[in-house]
This record gives sequence, structure tokens and C-alpha cells, in this order.
Amino acid sequence: MVWQEAYRERVQEACLTQSIVRESKWTESIAVGSKEFVEDTKDRLGMKACGREVIGGDGTYQLREVSEPYGRIFDSQNDDLRLENRYFWNDIS
Repeated sequence: MVWQEAYRERVQEACLTQSIVRESKWTESIAVGSKEFVEDTKDRLGMKACGREVIGGDGTYQLREVSEPYGRIFDSQNDDLRLENRYFWNDIS
């Protein structure tokens, strides 16, 4: 019960004192915390953590998959699709 109360207080404080924004470290990571905690989590996950890296610094680390934007991979293929992926209302029978 103590943990739940502390969590509730932190959320309420954050809502009152800070603008509410999405922080990717919390929403896109498997684990967030000290380096030891994140590395231990990765070790415990074993093969399930394959392809994920421990990143971060300044006391806060994350276990997450390093993502690459789709744009660079699919730009040349998507250009052709864009030309064919539209219909004008007057051309539809």
C-alpha cells in the first residue's frame, strides 16, 4: 500500500507542477531506472531482450529497442505508391 500511495502522490504532484507531456523513456522502454536495474532486467529477459540495448546516462537508463525511422528505408518504394494511391471523384464510375 505504501508504494501505491507514493506513486499516487508523485502523479498528482506532476500534474499540478508540470505540463503533462508524453515522455518516450517511459512509454517506449521495457525498463527504466538505474544502470544495474536495467542490466539485471535485460539479463532476466534473456532471449526476449535480444536486439534491445541499455541506453542513457546521468543516473537514468533505459532498456529499449533502437528504432530507425521508416522514411529512409521505404522512401523510394513509397513514392511510387503515392502516385497510384489516389482517385478523383469525377473519375469513379
